[in-house]
Amino acid sequence: MASVNKVIIVGNLGKDPEVRYMPSGSALCNVSVATTRQWKDKTSGEKQQETEWHRVTFFDRMAEIAGEYLKKGSAVYVEGRLKTRKYTDKDGVEKYSTDIVATEMQLLGGRDVGGGGMGGGMGGGDDMGEPQQRSAPQRSAPPARSAPPPRPPAKTSTGFDDMDDDIPF
Repeated sequence: MASVNKVIIVGNLGKDPEVRYMPSGSALCNVSVATTRQWKDKTSGEKQQETEWHRVTFFDRMAEIAGEYLKKGSAVYVEGRLKTRKYTDKDGVEKYSTDIVATEMQLLGGRDVGGGGMGGGMGGGDDMGEPQQRSAPQRSAPPARSAPPPRPPAKTSTGFDDMDDDIPF
């Protein structure tokens, strides 16, 4: 039976990205992303909230872009997979850490938040220690503001061309 290991999170960075380079020359970037869940308590009726912190690792060009465009407080969309690693701390105690290895990234928010506008969809490294490039094309930076507006789509013969695009739900 096939299995799936996929994670999608949308959250905000808790601190500035940390970019390092491996001996092979490949870039590696670590960030901490906070996600918050809100709900109303059934018994008291009070609003409740819970924040989770996620460690995200980017590789190669996506790591360089994350280091350049993201900063503390930036909103980001991340797709990836979970990777658990085992290590021994300085006291000799074995510990485990579960990270998200990012395969896609979308910068969210405006330029003043570090999101670089609406652009920035990225694909990239896949394996901890052995990054691989995805076949999808990657953009190295958000689009310039002086780009011409996109052309309207060609008219179709469905008869729905004159309908209003505003849907009330």
